Amino acid sequence: MRRLPRTLSPGQAFAVAILCLSGVAAFGITPGTTLDTTPTRDVSRTLELPQIIATATADDRYWHEERVRRGDTIGSLLARADVDDAEAMQFLRTDPAARPLYLLRPGRALRVATDADGKLVGLRFLASSGEMFSVTRDAAGLHVNADGEPSDVRVTLRTGEIQSSLFGAADAAGLPDAITLGLVDVFAGDIDFYHDIRRGDRFSVIYEMRYVDGEPVATGRILAAEFDNQGVAHRAFLWRAPDGSESYYTDDGRSLRRAFLRSPVTFSRITSGFTHSRLDPYLHVWRAHTGTDFAAPIGTPVHATADGVVKFVGTQVGYGNVIMLRHDAKYTSVYGHLSRFAPGLHDGERVHQGDTIGFVGMTGWATGPHLHYEMRVAGVPRDPMKVALPAAAPITPDEKSEFLADVAPLVSELAVADQFPVTEMVAAE
Repeated sequence: MRRLPRTLSPGQAFAVAILCLSGVAAFGITPGTTLDTTPTRDVSRTLELPQIIATATADDRYWHEERVRRGDTIGSLLARADVDDAEAMQFLRTDPAARPLYLLRPGRALRVATDADGKLVGLRFLASSGEMFSVTRDAAGLHVNADGEPSDVRVTLRTGEIQSSLFGAADAAGLPDAITLGLVDVFAGDIDFYHDIRRGDRFSVIYEMRYVDGEPVATGRILAAEFDNQGVAHRAFLWRAPDGSESYYTDDGRSLRRAFLRSPVTFSRITSGFTHSRLDPYLHVWRAHTGTDFAAPIGTPVHATADGVVKFVGTQVGYGNVIMLRHDAKYTSVYGHLSRFAPGLHDGERVHQGDTIGFVGMTGWATGPHLHYEMRVAGVPRDPMKVALPAAAPITPDEKSEFLADVAPLVSELAVADQFPVTEMVAAE
């Protein structure tokens, strides 16, 4: 390397740095300025090899990482890792314990260790179950071990904007499907995700992800979320009450958990609403339609819209396979035309809001697959889409200060998300 025979004084160096930072491409030094000459000399010294490097060098292994590509096999992965070991390939093909290695998910990492001759001496692979599979080689041969590796939970913040659909925006933001569905559940009492969603609506979600060996293996809880729907911002914060129960609340302590869900079927389409007179498509006569019909494919899960007790499960004329739930002395819900019931469901059984109680069908007087859903208040049918539904109890005044202190950091995180363009994804651990 060529050495500069002169050096600049501190003041000159500062001036040069300022000029460089300001984008000036050429500069000069005042004529007559004398620069002191600093003598230089070469110094060569032998350094002792650190113990950690010496140990790694003495271990005659070469670790290689490959990402699973679509269409990959264990053979193609090992070939890319320069494994030349017919015995190992035979072992992986025939040993039952190695079967998870053939259920490869694109994007997952496969770590391979070989010796200088390309023989397989070690392999690590995170299975879909979250277990870490490892292959090791000793004097007795190759062995497979499955370990429940310790996991760490990371908190992630993602934000997106709807252009065509909620799931399309969630995919673009890298949001796991389980979190997207959770977002729908959190705001189901305030937002009709079939009718109310508009292009330009925004969402931000703070949620947990579980990682094993640096790989994501499972989603956790939604800790906080914001959904800006048609210019109205809805916020939710998960809070654990002193009694240990967890629920979602608005920033002022109002519970987001409704006593009743508006819809017993997720992402369905209303084909017929509540009316006192319509032409019945099955009987071809004018009569009242005392419920709401949700079109959905046969087999779609039907959920209890509120906590309650099974009043009737069986078959009735017109309804076909039907379930009736009694929620209290005032409210009853009815679910008709089911293809089948949840296994073991029986009269007198207690169910909880969101439990799957049956599956969409077209039994009884039905001309196509759909769910007929009724809400009865004091025995009188009411429009399920319009009737005023009670909300769960809010945070008590005694708990309010503790709640506000606990959710304050999450409020700040959501405020950060508002400052980022939707094309950016923010992650915090």
